[in-house]
Amino acid sequence: MMKPHFALMANYNAVMNQKICDAIASLAEDVLWQDNKAFFGSILGTLNHLMVGDLIWLRRFNNHPNHSHNIEANRFKALDSLASFPLPTALTQTLYRTKENFTRNRQALDQIIIQFIDETVESDYSTTLTYTNTKGDVFNKPFAMLLQHLFNHQTHHRGQVTTLLNQIDIDIGETDLLMLIADI
Repeated sequence: MMKPHFALMANYNAVMNQKICDAIASLAEDVLWQDNKAFFGSILGTLNHLMVGDLIWLRRFNNHPNHSHNIEANRFKALDSLASFPLPTALTQTLYRTKENFTRNRQALDQIIIQFIDETVESDYSTTLTYTNTKGDVFNKPFAMLLQHLFNHQTHHRGQVTTLLNQIDIDIGETDLLMLIADI
């Protein structure tokens, strides 16, 4: 059963993103934009990249063949809220220049992701999703693997952000998924 796994990942995603938002709340904007030679330059540069990636993938997921956004009764209603977010045009695009705007929108997007996963059913995970990448290339890939990529991408870049925060003596605490896995 895949849905419990992805529900855990969506919750983990939201918890970890909140820890990062809490950690950056007291930092000056110039510290958040300082070029630290990370792949996306700065802390906010990297966090913006995460939002860009999430928005791109979630819009692609809105074309899931079992839940077409063109069919009112079957679409993922949580993804309707994406209309209030910017439409990314580049992976390095800055969507939010201030920590307050970033945090507010990060929290909203994490709730959309949680609701989106809640709307999925097991049969959705065994479906092939056809999508077009930012270069115009068309791909057909297993939906479950693409969804796993969404969460793995988040974890990967959050690791970079926690390293950047550690370099300025900010420790966000426990980040392992293990802390959210229920004991049985």
